Amino acid sequence: MTEGNEEGYERPVVNDRRKIDPETGRVRSAGTAGGGPEMVDAAEGIVPEDGSQPEPGGEAPEGAQGAEEDPLAQAQAQAADLQDQLARRNADVYNLQQEYNAYVRRSKADAANQRRAGANEVLEALMGVLDDVDAARKHGDLAGPFAAIAEKLEGTLGQRFELSRFGEVGEEFDPEVHEALMHSADPEATSTTVTQVLQPGYRAGERVLRAARVAVAGPE
Repeated sequence: MTEGNEEGYERPVVNDRRKIDPETGRVRSAGTAGGGPEMVDAAEGIVPEDGSQPEPGGEAPEGAQGAEEDPLAQAQAQAADLQDQLARRNADVYNLQQEYNAYVRRSKADAANQRRAGANEVLEALMGVLDDVDAARKHGDLAGPFAAIAEKLEGTLGQRFELSRFGEVGEEFDPEVHEALMHSADPEATSTTVTQVLQPGYRAGERVLRAARVAVAGPE
């Protein structure tokens, strides 16, 4: 577009289409051309295409409100999660300690039982020798150095392994510790008693290694 002048030639017309007014620094309306556009404060942002203005003090979009959570709430949630994890770890450690303590108790008990079982096997192997010693003593054949050795052997077994001999004439028959090989009736007897010890019994502590083999007499 050109305009005429007195010299007879046309001057060019320049339309300023800049969105920011260089003199005021305000945003020009999108629907106006240069010259006298409606200005909008740059601090308020660009005017939408429909020309509507956002209301001052309006609420932020709903999605923007949940974008930033309260830092205190986040810290509290994280602390609660860490406490829960710590409680679970403490429970695991406690269970592991209980399992270990139970294993130690079982191991000690098994070791003691194994030692006792090994000792009992040795004692059972020596029962024949001890029977010969007892028979020789009853017949008066246990004398001299052999008698001292026999007494020392019996004393060591008694102190070290709590080995003891049992079975005497006149004892009341007890099926827990006696094995009756012969039985006779006695009209005057009120209970079954041992009348003869055929082979003595042995116990290690409270455990019976061999029952005494006896002859008994009891009421008809």
